[in-house]
Amino acid sequence: MSNGFLSPAEIAQLAVEVGEKKTKEAWWKLLILGILAGAFIALGFLVDIRVTASLPDSLASIKSLIGGAVFPVGLMLVVIAGGELLTGNMMTVPIAVHAGRASIGGLVYNWFWVLVGNLLGSLFVAGAFGVGAHLLTADPFKATVIAIATAKAKLAFGPTILSAIGCNWLVCLAVWMAYGAKDIVGKIFAIWFPIMAFVAIGFQHVVANMFVLPAGLWVGADYSWGKVIEEWCGAFIGNAIGGWIFTALAYYLVYLTKSRREA
Repeated sequence: MSNGFLSPAEIAQLAVEVGEKKTKEAWWKLLILGILAGAFIALGFLVDIRVTASLPDSLASIKSLIGGAVFPVGLMLVVIAGGELLTGNMMTVPIAVHAGRASIGGLVYNWFWVLVGNLLGSLFVAGAFGVGAHLLTADPFKATVIAIATAKAKLAFGPTILSAIGCNWLVCLAVWMAYGAKDIVGKIFAIWFPIMAFVAIGFQHVVANMFVLPAGLWVGADYSWGKVIEEWCGAFIGNAIGGWIFTALAYYLVYLTKSRREA
């Protein structure tokens, strides 16, 4: 370690250890931590909507930047307070699989329970706070969540996958750099910039969409649950590619293969 943070090669070793542990965690712990993480990401999206809804469409770029500036609180809570987030695990568990420290069965086990937990946490925030507490049931917040959710629901399957690849490439880089930081301030900065970028760009994040798509439906958006599930599937596939291929496999090949270790 130098300058208060881990080198990329050291982060790779740590990511393998983290990924291995994730596949051995009790299912009920994964479920609880998954619920928390889903709720945390949903809360980040909720504050994004609440602070940008009143801005005019003529300031669309500014709205995206401001929303991107507050959304990262969700991943900060996941990484620092504790949570199991599917999109982050799409990097940590596969790199452990490639390193021979985890199995495909362990990967499926982890992803399943975390996915269920993330969905429950996201739906809770959408239902309890967005609808039950009336935080998204009146304009301009209602109009904003409907517009965001409708745009996501109407995005074709192929573009959804491509957009989700870019999303989880950035999300996993945020987690990767947070592993390298040795203090809370460093972790916050490591998380903030990549997450701000993915939100400002408008990429697709499967867990965030577990919040906004049901919330949109519940306040009157015009699309079906079938479209919601289709969008979730596309985002899941793209997020998995972005986390596994673009991050886990890339860094495994560079930092953890035999030829690299012997160099």
